[in-house]
Amino acid sequence: MKHERKTFVILGIVTLLALTVVCLYLFVPLKGNIQYILRLRMLKVLAITLTGAAIAYSTIIFQTITNNRILTPSIIGMDAVYQLFQTALVFLWGTTTLQFVDQQVNFALTLALMIGFALLLYQALFRRDGTNLHFLLLVGIVMGTLFGSLTTFLQVLIDPNEYSGLQSRLFATVSRVNTNLLALGAAVMIPVMLYGLRHVRVLDAIALGRDHAINLGVDYGPVVRRMLIIVAVLMAASTALVGPITFLGLLVANVTYHLVDTYRRGPIIAAAVAVSVIFLVGAQLIMERVFVYSTPVSVIVNFVGGVYFLYLVLKERAAW
Repeated sequence: MKHERKTFVILGIVTLLALTVVCLYLFVPLKGNIQYILRLRMLKVLAITLTGAAIAYSTIIFQTITNNRILTPSIIGMDAVYQLFQTALVFLWGTTTLQFVDQQVNFALTLALMIGFALLLYQALFRRDGTNLHFLLLVGIVMGTLFGSLTTFLQVLIDPNEYSGLQSRLFATVSRVNTNLLALGAAVMIPVMLYGLRHVRVLDAIALGRDHAINLGVDYGPVVRRMLIIVAVLMAASTALVGPITFLGLLVANVTYHLVDTYRRGPIIAAAVAVSVIFLVGAQLIMERVFVYSTPVSVIVNFVGGVYFLYLVLKERAAW
């Protein structure tokens, strides 16, 4: 009981911190056309909250079913699919044509392509019973490397001016998210996250390991397949909405594990969403007020996340 109370106290603290960072971003400093500025900032905060929630949610599920705390859904090649698609568009039609393409069409095509890739991968590998989850990860790594190599090949052939325009599409940013894209992203992500909450108790059993979960009555294969589809849809929607943020999930999940010492996935997911909002809104605040829009928010998050990833690797190596 005392342990549960401590978990909820920590959850309340991180939620309060997330609200504080959001308020700082919205109201400090606030001068000029207040109504216009507040509307713009609220849209950005909504985009950040939705993206951060999707990444944190999908990473916790992915690490639970793989039973590994240093893996993220990016390992199955979702970021590589996004970068290849955007690069192929610029290679075939150029950035000038893309400026006239409806953002909603680009978002819908990117989302459909990434979800289709994930479903094809899962359908091909989980068609037979007993397929090893680690084999799926291996295939995902190989496909991600292949797509990354194709992306690099196309980028070498692109005109330098076109390549410069492409770079803005390959870095995560919430500045270009418009209201319609936000509504489309919410229409995809929120129902999927609500559906995933129905399986939170099952995830508690899966976190104990495959054999223990099966002994507890979990229909392991179909449940893992549904969880992977949820992860794929959330990662595809968040990446199509703002761009790839590779290390955010790793950073948020592991910080949450240190803060919330519980096996229950419900409090962990809730805390991870709050921590994700703190990191993303904080990074956006620093990017706008300190670096004056000169640095993409993904650079700040990936720098901190990359350093933390090296710390985790060195820590695990010392444990061996």
